[in-house]
This record gives sequence, structure tokens and C-alpha cells, in this order.
Amino acid sequence: MGDIRRTVETYWATAQARDWHAFAATLAADVRYELPQTRERVTGRENVVRFNAEYPGEWSLEVERIVADGDQAVSWIRFTIGEEETQGIGFFTAAPDGRIQTITDFWPEPYEPPAGREHLAERW
Repeated sequence: MGDIRRTVETYWATAQARDWHAFAATLAADVRYELPQTRERVTGRENVVRFNAEYPGEWSLEVERIVADGDQAVSWIRFTIGEEETQGIGFFTAAPDGRIQTITDFWPEPYEPPAGREHLAERW
């Protein structure tokens, strides 16, 4: 597991497949997972696996993009639960053995743009 890009690809693919054994194999034993918006920190492989495995509801994810350089990577995913879709940005660093050492996830909330920019931007 020396390539952080491949490791992050496997992390997301095994999460989507609910293959928690393979998901765990992407993580360093002392992995740290942080969510700045909720000020949560989850430490340790077993706890990170449980945090993801116990997420409520029928959810699905699709990777939009992964960019990696050296021992760091960032991913952009689309996450769907029921009829609701959100997007997440995750920052990853690799441990010396190539497994994921740290994850910092951001889950931004969509919002309406301020008035007065309609002439500059197209809505999609």
C-alpha cells in the first residue's frame, strides 16, 4: 500500500461496498478522523470503522475526484442518503506504511448566493 491515491480509492470503494474488513485494511492502527464542522474526533482503526459502519440510513457515495501528491490526498465525493444529496471534501495523509494516518472531512451545506451577482454567474 505505498500509493496514497490508490489507498483513498480503496477506502471509498470499500466504504460503498460495506466491506468493513477491507475498509479497515486502508487505515493505520492509530488513525485519526476529524470533522471540524461538528468538532468530532475519532481515533483508532476500530472506532473509525464503527463510526462509518454505524452511519444511519441507506446511503451511497460516488467519488468525483481524487488528487494526490506524495503522502497526501484530497477527495471530493457525492454522498446520497434517501432523497438528499450532499458533497464532502476529505483530506488524507499517509502513514509510513502507506495506510491512512489522518482524515479531515468537510461536509458543506448548500446555500443560496447573495443577490446582485446574477450578471456574473450562471446557476446549475
